[in-house]
Amino acid sequence: MKRILIIGIGAGDPDYITMQAVKAFNAADVFFVMDKGEAKAKLIALRREIIERYVTERNYRIVEAASPERQPDNGNYVGAVETLNRDKQDVFERLIGDELADGECGAFLVWGDPSLYDSTMRIVENIAQSGRHTFEYEVIPGISSVQALAAKHRVVLNAIGRPVAITNGRGLAEGFPPNADSVVVMLDAQDAYRRVEHEDLDIYWGAYVGTKDEILVAGKLSEVATKIERVRAEARARHGWIMDTYLLKRRREE
Repeated sequence: MKRILIIGIGAGDPDYITMQAVKAFNAADVFFVMDKGEAKAKLIALRREIIERYVTERNYRIVEAASPERQPDNGNYVGAVETLNRDKQDVFERLIGDELADGECGAFLVWGDPSLYDSTMRIVENIAQSGRHTFEYEVIPGISSVQALAAKHRVVLNAIGRPVAITNGRGLAEGFPPNADSVVVMLDAQDAYRRVEHEDLDIYWGAYVGTKDEILVAGKLSEVATKIERVRAEARARHGWIMDTYLLKRRREE
């Protein structure tokens, strides 16, 4: 039977790889790498660096495939993502069917942790449920950008006894969650923190966390929001893409 490993590879620093992930690397015959275009070539290079560093026990091959792009959502974000995932599923099915022999183990390397704002697990489960391919699969957790961000800023995510909310830019644009003191925001393409900068909040922002291009900004939101917007725009123009995460925390009276 074929075997699939979905391996979380952390937020960018090769040292974020867990010992469990190292063992999984050394069980794989094939590494499937999704190519997202020239602008994100560094991400493929980093994946290759990680593979070359940690695979020491067996021969392996790397198979690259073009990753489908998400089309404009025209007001239907969920529909656009579902369409993207169906397109990715077609690619995944081809890779599993054509590039993985019976008895072999194939690995998908996922940025951060596979359970957080990533669809690889959903896609692989859909393929398994379809019955078109027979395989077993396992998920290996990784260090998420949320964990890496908190460590870099040396900040605790939650206030004592209080919840932490994790949302995206679209969610924050609807307002700061009323029952939370701490909110982590991922996938914010619209600088949604500007929508809440009138509130008494601290922000801990990071881009390319764990990589050589890492940028960190922290402070009272109303005082650093303009700087973050400028730095973010400059970084995106320089690299052709941006991968950032931030934590918002309600300020407390001393």
